[in-house]
Amino acid sequence: MKKLILTIALLTLFCCKKEKKSSEDNIVASSLKQTILEKKQKKDHQIREVKKAEIAPNVDGDMNDPIWSQSKWYPMDQNWIGEFPDVKDFIGRYKMTWTPEALYILVEIKDDVLFDQYKDPLELWWDDDCVEIFIDADNSGGIHQFNNNAFAYHIALDGNVIDLDENEKPVLYNNHVTTKRSTKDDVSIWEFELIVFDDTYKEGKINDAIVLSKDQTLGFAIAYNDNDGSKERENFMGSVFVPGEDKNQGWINADIFGTIVLVE
Repeated sequence: MKKLILTIALLTLFCCKKEKKSSEDNIVASSLKQTILEKKQKKDHQIREVKKAEIAPNVDGDMNDPIWSQSKWYPMDQNWIGEFPDVKDFIGRYKMTWTPEALYILVEIKDDVLFDQYKDPLELWWDDDCVEIFIDADNSGGIHQFNNNAFAYHIALDGNVIDLDENEKPVLYNNHVTTKRSTKDDVSIWEFELIVFDDTYKEGKINDAIVLSKDQTLGFAIAYNDNDGSKERENFMGSVFVPGEDKNQGWINADIFGTIVLVE
């Protein structure tokens, strides 16, 4: 009988210790998870206000819409790949505005050679001249290389829009970005209407774009791939400073995006 009582007591003590240990493990795991989430939280930088347009710009490759005269130019002057180009070769700048339906971006590029060597829009699209727009709907940052946490739209000279999907394959997103380019001499005016989708976007499904509103923040960057006739792009000029040696991070990591704030 004494042995039975002793056995029950030992089992009770063991179970209590196990329950306590399990509880402690859960607390540690929860704390660790929270720490990881905190570390992953994007730190806002290059915070810029974007003014709302009362009348949406006409996407025609022109800058005569009233809102553009009220918007500020920002430079694309950060060298992400290659050597810093001579001003005769490249100068880039952009403006932005918004309506509840879309973001609008005006880009002026001075580029002495427009080069499109690959006729297949899904073949080595980054080695042709193109504008690249990076957008993160909830400004959360993080990895987006093969998911829809954020998008990196490559807009080619012919207007095709390319990014990688969740299957790690290039896909046309021409229904996400409407564009028109006009070129005179060595200056091109690009105008974009960008419909914003969040991380719930699924390929081949019916997806609702988000409705933009005052005080909303989004992750944003823009860049230009410049190639004057080489097998590979010669320069990649972006709008955001990227620390470290490897500055070609935008297509992988949304943490490097700047932050835009929508204002009226």
